[in-house]
Amino acid sequence: MSTPSPARAANNEALTPLASGARAFGWRDHASLWFSLGVGLLVMQVGAYLIPALSTREALAAIVVGSLIGAGLLGWVGKLGCDSGLASAGLMHVVYGRRFASLPIVLNIVQLLGWGAFELVVMRDATVAIGRQAGMLTSSQGPLLATLAWGAVVLALISGSMVALVRKLIARIALPLVVLSLLWLSWQFSGMAQAQGLSALWERSGDGSMGALSAIDLVIAMPVSWLPLVADYARHGRSGRSTLHGTWLGYAIANIWCYGLGVLVALVLPSENLVTALLLAQGGLIALSLILIDEIDNAYGDAYSGSVSLHSLQPRWSIRRWGVVMALACTGFALVLPMHSLEPFLLLLSSVFVPLFGVILGRLAFGVPAAALLSRARAVHWGATLIWLVGIAFYHAAPRFLPALGSSALPTLALCFVLALLTRRPTK
Repeated sequence: MSTPSPARAANNEALTPLASGARAFGWRDHASLWFSLGVGLLVMQVGAYLIPALSTREALAAIVVGSLIGAGLLGWVGKLGCDSGLASAGLMHVVYGRRFASLPIVLNIVQLLGWGAFELVVMRDATVAIGRQAGMLTSSQGPLLATLAWGAVVLALISGSMVALVRKLIARIALPLVVLSLLWLSWQFSGMAQAQGLSALWERSGDGSMGALSAIDLVIAMPVSWLPLVADYARHGRSGRSTLHGTWLGYAIANIWCYGLGVLVALVLPSENLVTALLLAQGGLIALSLILIDEIDNAYGDAYSGSVSLHSLQPRWSIRRWGVVMALACTGFALVLPMHSLEPFLLLLSSVFVPLFGVILGRLAFGVPAAALLSRARAVHWGATLIWLVGIAFYHAAPRFLPALGSSALPTLALCFVLALLTRRPTK
């Protein structure tokens, strides 16, 4: 793709810093948004994977440590987006160059299409399970109808204002309901744990099939998966500091809570299907339904950020218009692709964004004027590009050649950050 001309860039919302007067998000808005995005059935399911691989104590320690680190990284990138007023695509242009940035942007769009479709599949499967529990959706057309229904909801939301959605629907309605549902499920499964003997569950050992560092890596995977999206929302913040704190706090609490709940369910009611286990709790049908409704914002988040990235490549279409395309495409993929079989590919694709944002943090952290650098960006910044490619290779080679590390994400992120920081040029 060609380098954007000055005239074209001027009409490109993703590559134009958002004016301070157009920013509406305070720290509560960031905290509400990222708590809501951090809650999900997929997060609970991944939390359940930690048992019986780890002991109960090891699992909870990995959850707390991984969540604080992962959410901190998310907040840090969010601060860069807020300080610069740039979307994620804009940050990529600054660091990798106006021409080369198209590659990570396209990769981001591909993964957002995949994860958006995967979210719809998760919502579809949960809806069918809930419907059959209630004596509904028993026909073979149930999955099709559920997919189309959730796709229509995402399409309706993407046609409106993102800022209004966050400040009104999520903060005022969805957030209180999902907190109540999490509290109820936590209370119910804590009661089951007490009946089975808290001390015995607390002292339960793991089978050793997963190390502590690998578990932390698994926990960090969820917040890291949001790194390519966070600036698209954070640029609407009024303060970089409040953006950092709100994003960090909101996502860390949600991640710890959902991973912890997944561990608790796996301890007291082991099941291959988390949704089935949740439905067995008293009031589980209502609580799970509320969590399922909150899951909408995850699919919406993928569609919205995908539309921002698409707009950065083709600004002739508005972000809202591209959002409609993203919503329809995600729904179509959810209907025809074997999404559960494609999950390993999506995780593999996501691995490129760990080194990508390690380089972005190293280049732009500590007060670098990203918006000013955007106007001086060359077609390709070879230094940053080389570090990114080295980081991808290291991410995949580390488990084989350096098994003692126990993980890939944190070492790769640290390596790319340090190399990018040490090799960046003075901005003045």
